[in-house]
Amino acid sequence: MGWEALAQWGEDVARLERLAGGVANDVWSVRVRGQLAVGRLGGRSDADLAWETELLVYLDGAGMTVPVPIPTVDGRLFADGLVVMTYLEGGPPETPADWRRVAGTLRELHRLTQGWPQRPGWKSSTDLLHADTGTKIDLGAMPPEGVARCRAAWARLSGRQPCVVHGDPNPGNVRMTADRVALIDWDEAHVDVPDLDLALPDNAAGLDDGAYDVAAQASAAWEAAVCWDDEYSVKRLAEVRAV
Repeated sequence: MGWEALAQWGEDVARLERLAGGVANDVWSVRVRGQLAVGRLGGRSDADLAWETELLVYLDGAGMTVPVPIPTVDGRLFADGLVVMTYLEGGPPETPADWRRVAGTLRELHRLTQGWPQRPGWKSSTDLLHADTGTKIDLGAMPPEGVARCRAAWARLSGRQPCVVHGDPNPGNVRMTADRVALIDWDEAHVDVPDLDLALPDNAAGLDDGAYDVAAQASAAWEAAVCWDDEYSVKRLAEVRAV
């Protein structure tokens, strides 16, 4: 249907300006019933969007600052591939102290979501020790030596308690103010090992040397696999140690 789906949020709606939103989606600022919001249109399945929107509603209710889905006129959290969410003000983290606040927010996400069901169609990093595909990942497309390196990095995560990870806590996906940290763009969120979120600048999560190495290697392997084979993924794979 495309952006015509926005009419399901009522008559007082308008698309305003395209925003940066990754490769997979068309993201715009929108006005809904006099409120500035963000609309994201993409090709995700209804099951995938249900998982993401229900997670965001839960996290908002638990006190985290996240984009909250704005329902359609008839109460749905998404319609025809379109999600409309609250707009969040703020800037990216810039100092080590900022990143420590981000780390605290990520740890709260991990605490709140232990036992959460996996995003439909996704596999965790430790699942991929034995599976070859999961959503965006196709290990069969990577060179065998690269797969072996990625799996060696992920094997070091075995035995950890899974939870929801944001999956892409880069500066562009954080909106900070003096009194709160907001995480936006939950496209890569799934159930996995928390270490994948914690290889932060300046080791802001305060991991010891061994734990930081595990997290950094596993994160580099994940990013290499999830977007293989563009220039960035090749660079990330080069950071994963040879077996």
